[in-house]
Amino acid sequence: MPGWKKDNYWSKFAKSYDEATEYVVGKPLRQAVRARLLQEGGLGRLVEFGCGTGFFTEAIAEKAVHVLATDISSEMLQVAGERLARFHNITLQVADCRKTGYSSRTFDTVLVVNVLQTIDKPSLVLKESSRILRSGGLLLVISYTDYGLSLLEKMIIGIRYFTVFGLPPIGRIRNFSPAEMERLVEREGFEVLQSELIGGKPKAIYLKARSTPAASSGRRFVEGC
Repeated sequence: MPGWKKDNYWSKFAKSYDEATEYVVGKPLRQAVRARLLQEGGLGRLVEFGCGTGFFTEAIAEKAVHVLATDISSEMLQVAGERLARFHNITLQVADCRKTGYSSRTFDTVLVVNVLQTIDKPSLVLKESSRILRSGGLLLVISYTDYGLSLLEKMIIGIRYFTVFGLPPIGRIRNFSPAEMERLVEREGFEVLQSELIGGKPKAIYLKARSTPAASSGRRFVEGC
């Protein structure tokens, strides 16, 4: 796609990504996020940014009419293709989530899993999400975080990450607090509907927002464990 640049950092981990990620954040956390996604429904025409190996795509496949699962890494998409082969409503495509080239107001739902904390200028991803969502469309953001962990616990996770992934590109890995994530999403014109913390140590932020502000009873913040 126009403007797309290959990302060699994540591509080289395509075949080992699932195992490596479970080593860093723990299998229970990934399963908890997956279980939370299974609670969603009526997602319509959905585009997923950063689908990776398709682990979470698999969870929402039957919740949407059609899923366009995208990633900047063709190697990741090859792995995802094997996992998702049985689904007939999923299309895999290489795309840069900062500038997709998709038509405006095309999708009912945008799913962004573990992208905003691993990319420079995450606001560009949200701007693009806002552009391609229909009015009132749903944004689902999931982001692993070390929010609430002690310094020692953060160091242990950092060592695990370095062991399997090595040094990340400069400025590309950060941890959002729930409040920081909410502010980031709201600055791009979304109305935050719900923000949860899922998991034990570490956790994941699970945020739902609408593309157009509307009257609501106010968002809720729930800390799960």
